[in-house]
Amino acid sequence: MAADIDEQPAGYERLLSTEHATAIARVAAAVAERRPRHVVFTARGTSDHAALYGAYLSEIRLGLPAGLASPSAITLFGARPDLSEALVVGVSQSGGSPDLTEVLRAARDSGALTLAVTNAPDSQLATTAELSVDIAAGHERAVAATKTYTAELLALLMLVEGIRAGDGGLPAEERRALADLPELAARTLTDPVAAQLAPRYRFAAQIVTTGRGYAYPTAREAALKLMETSYLPALAFSGADLLHGPLAMTDPDVPVLAVVGSGPGGRSMGEVLPRLGERRADVVVVGSAEIDGATRLAVPEVDERYAPLLDILPLQRLALALALTRGEDPDAPRGLKKVTATM
Repeated sequence: MAADIDEQPAGYERLLSTEHATAIARVAAAVAERRPRHVVFTARGTSDHAALYGAYLSEIRLGLPAGLASPSAITLFGARPDLSEALVVGVSQSGGSPDLTEVLRAARDSGALTLAVTNAPDSQLATTAELSVDIAAGHERAVAATKTYTAELLALLMLVEGIRAGDGGLPAEERRALADLPELAARTLTDPVAAQLAPRYRFAAQIVTTGRGYAYPTAREAALKLMETSYLPALAFSGADLLHGPLAMTDPDVPVLAVVGSGPGGRSMGEVLPRLGERRADVVVVGSAEIDGATRLAVPEVDERYAPLLDILPLQRLALALALTRGEDPDAPRGLKKVTATM
């Protein structure tokens, strides 16, 4: 897991290289030409959180309604929704889950434009879809996904911005900003604070993660990593949802990891953090925002769209360190396999 985490800056650089950027641009141009009316994502596990990020991008950057499909509606209940005007995107590291493939097959039969975003370009998911994007993350050693998650994020970002541009290419300003990501990721991974926090939570019984907008998928992925590797019950909430009741469970014995950036989503957390303070919750702030008196996992400030590619890195480090501190093996979580086949 440690090796996979450390490879992420190189993964960003590889995906931004001319070869892969050109391939993604071709797919983006094909999507733009079809002019879909809405976007439907289908995914499971970690990829579900990348898909949620893609949904935010689609609605905010493309102005298209977007959501996540319920595969069981098609695979178990036999539903055949009319997706003729949709772009249907299957996101999967392995491309090996039969239910996701079945969603793409049904969508394509109904006239949808289908796209697979996967680390396995020869997988069933990729061959079923009309279009495919290779996230080029390379072999992932650990069961708990890290570098494939961030590769999915970056591929979806490049895809959406290419669709927005119309011709699939990224504007020069966007290319320059993305070119800084590998170095910023490498710098983020050198911060020792995440590992130093692990003893603080060694005996925690539960933990809460929270964020808004682009940060919400990060909160959900962090919760999953903590559950997978440390078997620590972790609940993820958007900052808004946290205020609608779950706030009542927070107290000094319930740690809260709050993902807070510098954009609109981060600023909106200004309403959440004081309420957590009233509950005397043990809060750690993750991101570029500086909060007086709060423990912080610092991340370089970037456009809020890019922040998920950096914010998750110290949280992956925390999950790894906490698992080791609690005497667990993060490379082989009990009961998990690299490919989980569901229908």
